[in-house]
Amino acid sequence: MFMRVDRLITDLPPPKKQDPNAAAALQELLGGKYGEMSTLGNYMFQSFNFRSKDKLRPFYSLVASITAEELAHVELVANGVAMLNNGPEKPGQDEGDGGDISKSPFEAMQDIRLASAFLSNGGGATPVNSNGVSWSNDCVTTTGNVLFDLLHNFHLECGARIHKMRVYETLSDPTGREVCGYLLVRGSVHAHSYALAIKKLTGVEIEKMLPTPNIPLAKIPECQKYLDEGSHRRLYTWSETDYAEIAGIWSNDEVALPDDPPGPLEVVEGMPDGGKIHQLAGVPSAFTPDYAPEEFYEIAAKLYKKSL
Repeated sequence: MFMRVDRLITDLPPPKKQDPNAAAALQELLGGKYGEMSTLGNYMFQSFNFRSKDKLRPFYSLVASITAEELAHVELVANGVAMLNNGPEKPGQDEGDGGDISKSPFEAMQDIRLASAFLSNGGGATPVNSNGVSWSNDCVTTTGNVLFDLLHNFHLECGARIHKMRVYETLSDPTGREVCGYLLVRGSVHAHSYALAIKKLTGVEIEKMLPTPNIPLAKIPECQKYLDEGSHRRLYTWSETDYAEIAGIWSNDEVALPDDPPGPLEVVEGMPDGGKIHQLAGVPSAFTPDYAPEEFYEIAAKLYKKSL
């Protein structure tokens, strides 16, 4: 089962401007071939279908715990997309009746890269790639063969790191770049953990067998603070009682990807502290929440007060 916490996995800076085309680029990290929907789908169903869980417990726990983090990554990218589509927070933006919509307040949206993000979704994120193509179950691999699945996961994480780097290079807004920087660091952890799992299961020196993408995280400004705090060497159990067996794989100073920054490998019980979820202001002219939002806010305030 899963527990939900009302925080993002990391803090995101607010966008400097409304930038729906940047949001479209970020969609690739959500619904693209190597996006977070793909990593989530692979690891989640592999963990559900895992054979001989008791006998292969460290490998099962690794895939299961990373599944929970991928859910948080989906949430992070989706929030980044919505923030870029919405633009900077503006006090009072969600008040009023929406004005005269006959004057085409969203005329510019017909020329954006993903017009459907506004026309169908009100600027929110959905599981599509940067061209609006829906994410597909065809991106999920779950074979029941632990070694094949681990090898596939390693390939998936390596592809995802290239994916994120290319998206990063298209963006200038701090919101989108922060999403990429954080995910580049955490993606290196997941790639490294799957590489170590294969190495321990087979005895093969995977760093000699397979070339891996050389992405120098220390040269990416948005990665630096996560490297400084040691996030690149940390795996979370995402549970207070379960999945601690990943320490059998992720421990000591063993290296499978030689270009990773050095430091002790650490298993942390539980989850990261995380950061706040930004409030997206309503846009009355887009009927979010409605022409008369004050009524919705008054009802919500009464319900919230009653719950205390």
